[in-house]
Amino acid sequence: MIIKNLLSMLSSITTLVITAVLAIGIAPPSLAGTVLEQTYTSGISNGWVKVERWKDTDSAFIQEGFPADGRGDQDGQRVTFFGNDPTPHSSKYLLYYAPNWSTSSKSVPVLLVHGSNHNADIAWANPNEAGPYGCGKTLCPSTGLMQELVADDFKVFAISMPHKNGDNYFWAQQIADAISHIKAVTGASEVDIVAWSKGTFSARMYVSSVTEPWGTPYQNDVRRLILIGGPNGGFDSSFRHGTTSSVSVYSECGGVINGPTAHDYMTCYGWLYHRPEWTFSSSYFPGAAQMLKRWDNKYGFLATEVDWYSTYYGGWGAYSHSNGIDAYMGESLVDTVQQAGIPSSVRVHTLCGTSADIPLFHNEHTGLSDGVIFLDSCTDTTGVANNGGGTVFALNHLTLGWRHSATAQIMDWLNAI
Repeated sequence: MIIKNLLSMLSSITTLVITAVLAIGIAPPSLAGTVLEQTYTSGISNGWVKVERWKDTDSAFIQEGFPADGRGDQDGQRVTFFGNDPTPHSSKYLLYYAPNWSTSSKSVPVLLVHGSNHNADIAWANPNEAGPYGCGKTLCPSTGLMQELVADDFKVFAISMPHKNGDNYFWAQQIADAISHIKAVTGASEVDIVAWSKGTFSARMYVSSVTEPWGTPYQNDVRRLILIGGPNGGFDSSFRHGTTSSVSVYSECGGVINGPTAHDYMTCYGWLYHRPEWTFSSSYFPGAAQMLKRWDNKYGFLATEVDWYSTYYGGWGAYSHSNGIDAYMGESLVDTVQQAGIPSSVRVHTLCGTSADIPLFHNEHTGLSDGVIFLDSCTDTTGVANNGGGTVFALNHLTLGWRHSATAQIMDWLNAI
């Protein structure tokens, strides 16, 4: 509570300073279409030494939607860093600095990019912040890849996105912005990116110049791209298991998961509810449909799962209605990203898992997976010109980011000449 109060005071003081600076006509620091809104250097949790809040000034950024029950809101210290705003505007993001970011000997800085429903803290610095099971196991460590990289003398940075399921065009632009800042403060000409889950897709979009007309095309500033648990070949898991996935989302059924479902109508405890806000067309999950890809040509379904056929292909089932996966495939960017390709100057590695054992979660079980992403999707290197090789561990989707076997492999790739 004391630290929280101190941070609140620091936020207020800094805001007054910025207001005073603007009053005399001097703009706050900016770089390539971005403005530095605030810097925190004390009272920061989980081992980071500095956090900056940046704003991309392009008018294309909008206020993306947040679930009304708060399940998609920012939490923990991120709320303070986002200006005490749990539902920040999508133009804003946080840039985290690890210890020794300016003095470590490794010449190429590392940028860590989290996935959906994660942030720089839980993903990279303290998997235990989410509590028991939040890291994919019953017991979670209090340190992560960030601390291991710092101990190995890397200059480490991480980005935290404003929306937990945001548009991947926005995320890709903010990755480009973060790289520009990192190059400016370190003097480096390129960075290494380690990205996880949804973050891999956005990182691929940047290096492949898959951008809107207002976005920043690839600037030839990435040396290595390490993709952890990435949907490189897309995913369709929300449509593969009948009503099971939707039950874990619909609040009327007791669901709490912050993710999109296949169903716009669901029966919960005998009552039929119409909740289009939980589908792939919802403003709550603008980045989800962009990663969809049908896998029914390779993996079948379990006919024992309720409403399995109508869920995937559309229509009314016994307890639900779905528009079917094809209703949302027009938003998919999987083929676009693969066809755009990753330049040969970027060495790409894939880190994938085969253990579908995430606690308290309906794991993907119709094909070999890490519980979320099919192994065949994660290892798909279509469009990769410089394949540096991949590794498959008997780990689930969440443990891929912090188990020592996985982090040791990541550091081996980063240290390779």
